[in-house]
Amino acid sequence: MGGSAKRIWMGMRSAVSAAGFGMTLLGLTFLAMPIFAPIASAAQPRILVYNRNYTPDGKGYVHDNLAASADAIKKMGEEKGFLVDVSDDPIVFTDANLKQYAALVFCNSDNEAFSSDAQRDAFKHYIEAGGGFVGIHSAAGSERNWPYYTQVLGGKFAAHPKMQPFTVRVVDPKFPAMKGQPASFEWTDECYFLEQLNPDIHPVLVTDRTKLSYLDTLKVDVSSFPNPMPLAWYHEFDGGREFYLALGHNKQDYANPILYGIIENGILWATKQVR
Repeated sequence: MGGSAKRIWMGMRSAVSAAGFGMTLLGLTFLAMPIFAPIASAAQPRILVYNRNYTPDGKGYVHDNLAASADAIKKMGEEKGFLVDVSDDPIVFTDANLKQYAALVFCNSDNEAFSSDAQRDAFKHYIEAGGGFVGIHSAAGSERNWPYYTQVLGGKFAAHPKMQPFTVRVVDPKFPAMKGQPASFEWTDECYFLEQLNPDIHPVLVTDRTKLSYLDTLKVDVSSFPNPMPLAWYHEFDGGREFYLALGHNKQDYANPILYGIIENGILWATKQVR
């Protein structure tokens, strides 16, 4: 090879080597860069907070805690990495729409949760497909005439005496929703008496009903309820994963670390983020 040709050849080899080295550096730089892709967001669990309160005559009781409880759950989502939709419109209950949710949170809903049997069917299909469910406080008063809903929640609201302080005991400290909770605590609330309890439920919070006041005002046979009386439980019914908490009447309590922590960890369990 002549001198001139050799110099051209050597120059070409240097250029190719430099280009390859540059591509290698570019590749390494790309790998080292943080990736802000929407795929990560798509992988976040999404829950539906549902709080419909409806009776045909418009006389059903509506709690004043709806905004406070929904806002608290939104904050939990920001802290724990799940997305939160809030609705009181039963139109959201379709098979196609519910597929996007890792859990349905019936948060202080009451009376007629659905406006059609098609919506009830969608709810049932969701549970059968392994969906998560969390019921808070008056959710036990939703769909009172639909036995399937009662079985999913684990029981049905029967009555409560006048608001008062009472002692709550943790009876299953290993359940994830009880993480960080004291063995017992004093609480002021409506103490719910719940009937038609699903035999599959595992109580995690209880109280001694014999120590409650104003029981003579109730229109139920108090002695027919278990003692200690369950106030929170979990079970896995009909393919689903369900948690219920009877506490939560007072809107200010949604900032209380005890109630906040129980609900947050209950949602994480229902969405299978903790076992």
